[in-house]
Amino acid sequence: MSSSPAIAAASAAVVVLAIANRVLYKLALVPLKQYPFFLAQLTTFGYVAVYFSILYARYRAGVVTREMMALPKRRFAFIGMLEALGVAAGMSAGAMLPGPAIPILSQSFLVWQLIFSALLLGKTYSMRQIIGCFLVASGVILAVASGANDGQFLSEVKFVWPALMVASSAFQAGASILKESVFIDGAKRLKGRRPDIFVVNSFGSGFQALFVFLLLPILSNLRGIKFAELPAYLNGGAECFLNVDDSLIDCGGAPFLPLLFILVNMAFNIALLNLVKMSSALVASLTATSAGIFAPNFCFSSCF
Repeated sequence: MSSSPAIAAASAAVVVLAIANRVLYKLALVPLKQYPFFLAQLTTFGYVAVYFSILYARYRAGVVTREMMALPKRRFAFIGMLEALGVAAGMSAGAMLPGPAIPILSQSFLVWQLIFSALLLGKTYSMRQIIGCFLVASGVILAVASGANDGQFLSEVKFVWPALMVASSAFQAGASILKESVFIDGAKRLKGRRPDIFVVNSFGSGFQALFVFLLLPILSNLRGIKFAELPAYLNGGAECFLNVDDSLIDCGGAPFLPLLFILVNMAFNIALLNLVKMSSALVASLTATSAGIFAPNFCFSSCF
């Protein structure tokens, strides 16, 4: 565990990058307003190449050791699978839920983290932390239960869709706790030295990209894109991203604005994982969530 000043500095970096990420995501969608799914795939698959390039450079420099590279990959596969399932479940539910319900239901992420960290890591929590957990859970329950009352924002929605959004949070929370477990278990295998964050980022993102690729027919349909039309859609997105002259729509601001978002989003993901390494997944999530005070409805990851 790192010192308190170091954790405070890392937390501040996460908050600043979280706010910047939210703002720049909206700006990136100005030129790519017709191609948000393209931007999501660009980040998902593009990050794999970038992370592994950085990992290779750090390995050549001696920062990443052979022992780190030899860590068991099964846990990374589970991380990637859970994150991909979280995306699929979240997209399915998000297409059927009213906008205000999504951030409320997503707060169950913190509750799931408490549960999984207790079950998988054997952690215990104070009464204050448990009460806070139940307060969040109560908010989620009230949001879902309000569907029984006429005029409420979930009144027209079947119960399965809020439940699926909560399940999406559970998948993502499970992945975050598994990342923390990689650092804890890695420290035991590496004689007290925690794995480099790019080992976790690279292999976790690699497996996530693999499972997302397998789920592409489902994910594209959820975005209203028939799988047969996906190649043409991605080609159009690439033309808009590069702002080529023969693009059919106005893509002013590309590629500068999307690239700026991608760089900041990548920096945010790295800073967030670094905070997990220094403290815990729960601390990192609470820190990132606090950024929502300044930038509500924050998009934490690749923004599918």
